[in-house]
Amino acid sequence: MTSPAAAARRAVWARAGSAPRGAEAAATWEAPDARRRLQLALAAIWLLAGVLQYQPSMFTRAFSQMLAATSAGNPAVIADPITWAARIIADHPTATNATFATIQLALGLGIAWRRSVRIALAASIAWSLAVWWLGEGLGGVLTGGASPVSGAPGAVVLYALLAVLLWPAPAAGPRSFVAARPVGARPARVLWLVLWGSLAYFALQAGNRTTQGLHDMIAALAAGEPGWLASTDRGAASLLAHHGLLASVLLAVVLAAIAAGIFLPAPAVRVTVAAAIVVSAVLWVVGQDLGEILAGGATDVNSGPLLLLIALAYWPLSAGRPAGLPASAPAGRAATEGDDSAGAGR
Repeated sequence: MTSPAAAARRAVWARAGSAPRGAEAAATWEAPDARRRLQLALAAIWLLAGVLQYQPSMFTRAFSQMLAATSAGNPAVIADPITWAARIIADHPTATNATFATIQLALGLGIAWRRSVRIALAASIAWSLAVWWLGEGLGGVLTGGASPVSGAPGAVVLYALLAVLLWPAPAAGPRSFVAARPVGARPARVLWLVLWGSLAYFALQAGNRTTQGLHDMIAALAAGEPGWLASTDRGAASLLAHHGLLASVLLAVVLAAIAAGIFLPAPAVRVTVAAAIVVSAVLWVVGQDLGEILAGGATDVNSGPLLLLIALAYWPLSAGRPAGLPASAPAGRAATEGDDSAGAGR
């Protein structure tokens, strides 16, 4: 649906008999709102994942071996399909990996193009869930070794969650944050509670509570990283040495506070979301080494940037303003503003 402002401009030009050169095209374009900017950020991450999948190492048996390793510790009903998929990829590494990389590039381009955003987001949900199982072993959540520091519950499932939270639903009245628009404020808050509450739970897994658990996890990341990042790893690991239990408990408390904070009044929610952004960034740098992209062999950016995007989707908006409506728009437009034509997500 075209915005009222654009329709008004067309009416003026119709009475004048013609539109200025290029003005018609300009009239149909609207600056991306908060949700659309988050959609474009998600599209960029999908594109980066596709590019990473095209690395030469992904066209070798090493990729299938990496996937097969995710079956370890999982129940047979989960592990057997992972082993089966890894065997197929090992037999046809070039064709299968090229297909995976191309699919991810297509998802990114599809989300970036307004007219295909719904189809691309829907496809990304199906693809993400399949890869979460067959490529990540459900993020290790059933093995007892999952940790939010290393990326639990798995980056790929967060792509699916973002697709739901950023779905291009029409505006149906004021929304207090972007993620509330497609599913409603209460269900969106419940999704936040489940996500960050699960991270708190994973922080207290047995492997993370050991004296040297977090130290060993972070110290192992230094190999192959640039000097500045390897130094950061060694410094963080040194701080955590022999303090694994205390660090895990403190992290779990912070994550639990973030999970519950979404139900507080708006000023406190801003603090909660800001804390989630900071925690996401710290985990991405210290616990995930920027997804290990700089070391080579990474297939995605890991969970840090995705958690950050999720947090931004919950940032409180101005009172009484829909998530898709620019701050400068008149109040009377709030009840009528909707999506672009042909299923365009804003």
